[in-house]
Amino acid sequence: MNKFIFIFITCAFLYGQNCWSQTQIDSSKIVKILSFNILHGKTMKGDFDLDVIAKVINDANADFVALQEVDFKTNRAKKYDLVTELGWRTKLAPIYARAMHYDGGEYGEGVLSKHTFLQTRNIALPHLPDDEPRAALEITTVLPSKDTVSFIGTHLDHLKLDTNKVMQAKAINEVFSKNKYPTILAGDLNAEPNSNTMNILESFWTASYDINRVQPTYSSENPTQKIDYVLFYPKHRWKVLKKETICDEIASDHCAYLVTLQLLDE
Repeated sequence: MNKFIFIFITCAFLYGQNCWSQTQIDSSKIVKILSFNILHGKTMKGDFDLDVIAKVINDANADFVALQEVDFKTNRAKKYDLVTELGWRTKLAPIYARAMHYDGGEYGEGVLSKHTFLQTRNIALPHLPDDEPRAALEITTVLPSKDTVSFIGTHLDHLKLDTNKVMQAKAINEVFSKNKYPTILAGDLNAEPNSNTMNILESFWTASYDINRVQPTYSSENPTQKIDYVLFYPKHRWKVLKKETICDEIASDHCAYLVTLQLLDE
């Protein structure tokens, strides 16, 4: 081979390798978020086979999981501490937050995390006096990249009248707009795209879904409604790499919603 051709090919190869390495995504800044309404632990067969629910979580391999309809030692859930049980089955760090006392125990939110907690807080959300209380559970943690981030799991009111949901969305914006770290919000928001509730939330948060190609999340058997979400703030610190629904007809009446995000440099 002509030595000049050889030198040219070698240089081109090395240049290409260098360009490729520069465009690689730093895996330490990738986070996978799962939002999953677990129907207080009762599968669609009516049993409490928590291994079925745990399999959905394990297969998703998420860094953070927001769990909704989480019972803590209620009679209906056979006195299970559901978050701890699922944490044990998934090898993720569990934390529970009460929204209300219920049926001999409590009912609220859960978060599972691959990363330990720097701090946590449970924010009670507003509601009309005769309606169900709701909560937002926040953890703050450090990624392998050494970036500090916050993650919030929540479950907004389920009533058709959106009075509670609107109050709750405004409260979430007011409370968490003060966060000093990049923040992710995930959960069953019981609101469809372009609703009053989502418009309020999206005035502050950036949604991960594509408004032109909405992926329905309810019901798991025949998904026709988008009510489960992952949102983030600030917009310039996060990039959506992938989003998908996981519709296990036995594990829950909701599809789980899995979103892969990249944390961008300041």
